[in-house]
Amino acid sequence: MRIRSILSCLSVLAIITANTAGAVPLVVNGNFELMTNGGNKQLSSKPLNVANRTTLVGWTSSNGNDGGYNFVLDTGLITTGASAIALKKYESVVSHGNVFASDALYYPGVLSQSITGLTPGASYLLSFDYALGQQSGFDGPNLNNFWHVGFGKAVQDSKKLSIENGGFSGWQTATMKFTAESADQVLSFLALSNSPGAPPFMLLDNVDLRADVPEPSTVSMMMLGGFGLLGFMARRRKATAQ
Repeated sequence: MRIRSILSCLSVLAIITANTAGAVPLVVNGNFELMTNGGNKQLSSKPLNVANRTTLVGWTSSNGNDGGYNFVLDTGLITTGASAIALKKYESVVSHGNVFASDALYYPGVLSQSITGLTPGASYLLSFDYALGQQSGFDGPNLNNFWHVGFGKAVQDSKKLSIENGGFSGWQTATMKFTAESADQVLSFLALSNSPGAPPFMLLDNVDLRADVPEPSTVSMMMLGGFGLLGFMARRRKATAQ
C-alpha cells in the first residue's frame, strides 16, 4: 500500500515536471505591441474611427466615461515632439518598444484584461516592468507613484517610485503572487499617487501571468528522493522475506 501511494505521488510529480517546462503565459499582448489603430496615441475605451485614438489588443482602458488619460507610447520617440506625450527624460539599456503610460493625477483610467482558464485555489505569479517619468513642459518633483494591481478581488501595490524635477526612475521589475478564486478573473492596473506633483507618467511593460509551479530542479530532487525511498522499501521487504 505504501509503495502504491509513493508511485501515485511520483506520477503527479512527473506531470508537474512536464508542465513546468513551459508554464503557459495567460496574458494576451503583455508587451503592448498590438494595437487596433496604430500606436503612439491616446487610448479609447472601445475602437473608434478617429485618427488620434487607438485600443490595445486584449486590453480595455476605461475611467468609466472613456479611455482615461492613458496612452500607448513608442519609447523610441518618447522624449521627442513626435510622441503623443513627451517625457523630459528617458533612458533604458533594454529596448521596451511600445509601453502603456498613465498619468496618476489626471483622469487615469484602469487598464484591464479578462483572464480565463484559471484553476480556483491555485497560485499564479504576475510580473511586470514599470517606470516613472515627467511630462515635458512641467516642473516639480513627482512623489510616491505606484501601480495598484487587482486580480479578481485581491489587490496589491507595486513599490512606490519618486523622481526629482525632470528625472526618470529607470525601469523596475515587480513580482506578485495571487491565488485564483474562480476560473475567470480580471487583471487590472491603475496608476496612483498619494502625493501631489507635476504631471507624472507611470509606464508599464512586459506584463506576464503564469501558474506558480515548482522549479524543475526542485521537482527532480523530490522525484529522486521518491525513487530512493522505493528502493529502500524494496530491499527492506526482500530482507524481511528472507
